[in-house]
Amino acid sequence: MQELVDLNADAGESFGRWRLGDDERVIPLVTSVNIACGWHAGDPATMRAALGIARDAGVAAGAHPGFPDLAGFGRRALALSPREAADACLYQFGALRALGDELGVPITHVKPHGALYGLAAREPDVAAAIGSAIAAAAPGVPVVLLAGPTADRVAALGVPVVREAFADLDYDDSGRIIIEPDPVAKDPAACAAQAIAVLRGTVTSVSGAEVPVRADSICLHGDRPNAVEIARAVRDAFAAAGVELAAMREVLRHRDTGQRGTGDGDGAPRGGTGAAAAAGEAATAPA
Repeated sequence: MQELVDLNADAGESFGRWRLGDDERVIPLVTSVNIACGWHAGDPATMRAALGIARDAGVAAGAHPGFPDLAGFGRRALALSPREAADACLYQFGALRALGDELGVPITHVKPHGALYGLAAREPDVAAAIGSAIAAAAPGVPVVLLAGPTADRVAALGVPVVREAFADLDYDDSGRIIIEPDPVAKDPAACAAQAIAVLRGTVTSVSGAEVPVRADSICLHGDRPNAVEIARAVRDAFAAAGVELAAMREVLRHRDTGQRGTGDGDGAPRGGTGAAAAAGEAATAPA
């Protein structure tokens, strides 16, 4: 079974006085966090707050760009060309990076959100355009894509790619995740079991089929009502199985070299695997 993996969560999705998710408790429980950049959710103050939580918890911070659709939370499809999708991601990445620069927080990855994530999974040209644009603007910063053929095709272009699977979403027989318009509480034990299954190389679809999957990072959703409990259950399952948590860049280094690294070497945080996480524990589809 895979011995090193990243655990990521989508967060920073509040807007103004409206609150979504529990960033203060969720972020310290993961090793990478994907922060909304103001188009589908979030605003400058929320982005700054999420970056600060990640910095203080030692969690790697990434951009989570989505469609310009606050009312639909970025989960409604829009028709964007590959160039338009790439520009949308660059624009939002740049906004988060500017805030990160002021706070001393490097932006270590880019993960499209929601319907934009689904578009990238279905359309290799869109995924390639996004990955190539980020690679040109910020060499070495990977793009996070749904594990599967599209991610493999983009990686074959020489673009850094993190292949992602999900602990708290269902899969269909083709290996695509199934959209939940309004996330509800899910059984933490079932989510943990699915995360372990992914590390063994398969996920069970809603029809009972075994679908092969190879992932570097496993996601849970910060807007799920019991996200904290799911995160703790997944961490506990990994610990019991001897799986080590590390931020995305270290997982990629381990994958590509076969050697476990000792850090990112560029000042990037390794993730909430130490005291910060322990304190937090005591205390098609959406992405």
